[in-house]
Amino acid sequence: MAQINKSSDYFNTVTYSGNGSTQSITGVNFQPDATWIKARSGTYGTENHNFYNAISGATKFLIPNGTSLEGTDANSLTSFDSDGFSVGTRTDINGSSSEYVAWNWLADNTSGSSNTDGSITSTVSANTTSGFSIVSYTGTGANATVGHGLGVAPKVVIYKNRSTTDYWYVYTDSSGWDQRLHLNTTASKATSTTLQSTAPSSSVVSIGTDPSVNGSGNDIIMYVMAEKKGFSKFGSYTGNGNADGSFIYLGFKPAFVINKIYSGTTSSWNIFDNKRDGFNDQNKQLYADLSNAEASGGKIDLLSNGFKVRSSSDEVNGSGYGYIYMAFAESPLVGTNNTPATAR
Repeated sequence: MAQINKSSDYFNTVTYSGNGSTQSITGVNFQPDATWIKARSGTYGTENHNFYNAISGATKFLIPNGTSLEGTDANSLTSFDSDGFSVGTRTDINGSSSEYVAWNWLADNTSGSSNTDGSITSTVSANTTSGFSIVSYTGTGANATVGHGLGVAPKVVIYKNRSTTDYWYVYTDSSGWDQRLHLNTTASKATSTTLQSTAPSSSVVSIGTDPSVNGSGNDIIMYVMAEKKGFSKFGSYTGNGNADGSFIYLGFKPAFVINKIYSGTTSSWNIFDNKRDGFNDQNKQLYADLSNAEASGGKIDLLSNGFKVRSSSDEVNGSGYGYIYMAFAESPLVGTNNTPATAR
């Protein structure tokens, strides 16, 4: 498959100012199928994260920093548009005198189609070019497989039970498919029986009987991600406890990096991107598991071919601790037009 040369056709970050009324947010460059919004600062800077997807449909949301079941609000994200999305008066995403960031992913620009690859029939909106799919299915309570539509084995799978109050479950190839993390907590990885011990295949994910991901009659949403050269990378590194931290080679200039300590101690999920105020060495951060406003930077540099850890903090670089990361590109290191990427 050809390398993606314009990453912003598949993932893009936009920032905007809330107006407390209604507005359309543009500049995404595509109609998103998954949109994650967080207030950065201002009057509503400490409001919750909101996550929307095209299978569930506009006005329906989940809260990444909480355990709530799927909510519906006619004043939230009201539509996915050709160049972005529209929002209502919900203060989490459009409060007056507040600043917001939205991270957006492209799937297949539909509300999904039936997938019968697994023992449970799923609804899948998948983009095989970028390695990103949204999967919805109804649990059975028995060991099962669920089709994900990517055609290659994924590196990351994130689950949320839409029907009940429960944790977000995050599984990665780097931390081990028998080890779970929770997107909404600071906890380190823990051995889990939520999934079957079988790693995901090119067509299905194997789930166990845990009601968090397979409660009988429960509606589950699953975000599935595979690595694509020059566009996405999911891996791990070991901290050295030094302000001159590790350099993590990605093979592209990152637009978005989320990392989390998974062994040794506990700490939050850190989110960095290329659109919010602050440049190397002051890239500002948000926390996926907290409603906190944007924090001052100094933790990582976003470079032309990866990212460099610039702090001895346990959040990103505790000595001997293990960290996972998920990264999406702003641009490949060198595109087919032979134009090299530059640091931030």
